[in-house]
Amino acid sequence: MILQILQDALFSAIAAIGFAAISRPPRRAFAYCAVIAAIGHSLRYLLMSPGVALHILPATLMASFAIGITAVLASSLSKIPAETYLFPSLLPMIPGIYAYKTFAAMAECMFSSGEESFMRGMYLFCYNGMTCVSILLCMVIGAVTPIFMLKRISFQATR
Repeated sequence: MILQILQDALFSAIAAIGFAAISRPPRRAFAYCAVIAAIGHSLRYLLMSPGVALHILPATLMASFAIGITAVLASSLSKIPAETYLFPSLLPMIPGIYAYKTFAAMAECMFSSGEESFMRGMYLFCYNGMTCVSILLCMVIGAVTPIFMLKRISFQATR
């Protein structure tokens, strides 16, 4: 289990560095992005593991909140805005498989030959679409809440 968590942390850190490179932050921000993404994604993985068995929505909300808190605290240490760490660290948690399944179900609806296959596709489209949007909403709420809770700290880095 520990090896799987470390593997999850490593891959999310690599993804966060790649996403951070797109926005060209200062070089010292890459390490922070990697660590914050590793913490957040590993926390979600741990919360969804069989021992805890939380659904993906509350696990994502808690992990995004942890990413937000860590980004705000890191911004006060490094004097770089929290958003520089926040967005690349969240991107590995984007629900890509649910988005893919949503569009696959939409195609199934469009090319269905009968009512039964259409209704199956519509069910999958609605389920995966709502799950995808809900995960994104949990990510936004969890990540932005610490910025507003710790307003004094989070906006201190840009002064």
